[in-house]
Amino acid sequence: MKKVISTDKAPKAIGPYSQAIDAGNFIFISGQIPVDPVTGEIKSDIKGATVQIMENIKAILENAGLNLSSVIKTTVFLTDMEDFKEFNSVYGSFFEKDPPARSTVAVEELPRGVRIEIEAVAYKG
Repeated sequence: MKKVISTDKAPKAIGPYSQAIDAGNFIFISGQIPVDPVTGEIKSDIKGATVQIMENIKAILENAGLNLSSVIKTTVFLTDMEDFKEFNSVYGSFFEKDPPARSTVAVEELPRGVRIEIEAVAYKG
């Protein structure tokens, strides 16, 4: 059985999808872009964008009663692999111990012209 997870502490979906889905022992978090949920501002620098995205993911997890230590897998989409080093330094600060599995891929374009998007899967067990 699936349950929709939604919080106003993360950006509202900009299309026909849910912020996250609770599916038994797993939480599937839709791709997050660097939108401040309060102001609607998009962070354009890669470090600020990464922080905003990770804060959005944290807010969704907290709404589900979890935290970042529950994340088992992330997928990162970058429009420019030149941003990888700066992204990685910020991302790593959110997962200092036992980081999740991760894929990072270069893409041509992302919604709203952002440079980065991150999706995550968390385990509740």
